[in-house]
Amino acid sequence: MADPETHHTNGATPSSDSSAFAHCRWLKTVLVARSGDPAAGDDLLQEVLLAAEKSRRNGESPKELRPWLYRVAVRQALLHRRKLGRQRRALNRLQVEKLAREQPVAPHEWIVSREREELVRQALARLPPKEAEILMLKYTENWNYQQIAEHQGVTHSAVEGRLHRARKRLRTFLIAMNLDETNP
Repeated sequence: MADPETHHTNGATPSSDSSAFAHCRWLKTVLVARSGDPAAGDDLLQEVLLAAEKSRRNGESPKELRPWLYRVAVRQALLHRRKLGRQRRALNRLQVEKLAREQPVAPHEWIVSREREELVRQALARLPPKEAEILMLKYTENWNYQQIAEHQGVTHSAVEGRLHRARKRLRTFLIAMNLDETNP
């Protein structure tokens, strides 16, 4: 990447004060100070210079170039800080989710948990397919009654009744297998 202070357009040398290139040094200082990110200084400076070039191409020539460049630089630095904040919050959310998934579990708790899951699977397999389906849609897909009703082409109250019967039958199977859901 060429140094913006030595960059020339069309072979012409930038004039002392009428070109944004003449202000690169102090602009970069402002950008680094405002963004808090020394590594992003050059990229942010390019954004400011690009904005200056676009305004020149559109025939908009700011009367006071220095204050205008300063405002553009401050805006670019703020946008960069906001972007970094969004990225930081997203990373924090991912780390929290990862930690929640990786909570250490005592070996006996893990074994009991796996055994319970297997018994529930076996009990679900003993249910009629329509009852197993409605339970799976409700508890593994987190569908609400309305979504299930639309999917199965029945009314909301029919879903309530079917879920009640399916839960009751599943509970009966689990009790017969010595796994009551009220018993941890």
